[in-house]
Amino acid sequence: MAETSTQRRKTHAPVPKGAEGKKCSVEGCKRAYQAKGYCFFHYDKWKNGELPKGRYKTCSKEGCLKKVVAHGLCAEHQPKKKGEAPAAAPAAPAAPAPPATPA
Repeated sequence: MAETSTQRRKTHAPVPKGAEGKKCSVEGCKRAYQAKGYCFFHYDKWKNGELPKGRYKTCSKEGCLKKVVAHGLCAEHQPKKKGEAPAAAPAAPAAPAPPATPA
């Protein structure tokens, strides 16, 4: 019979890395400092770009938090170039063959 190991889930936050008494810089958060001025919870949010001051420059379109590609816009909001086919355009169906004429 196969032996199964029981792993316990983490039930508490990691040990703070900052100086004693240092707190998270997010207003109202009382958790201990982890990195970049944030606690472990807000640090993960910062890494994922979910905080207003993100890890990287974000798209200038309202409500878009995606990473900037060029000119302050993400890849989704970049204007299309002339002559460039739309990325999600469906392929045109094949034209039916002309009817055969009896010879």
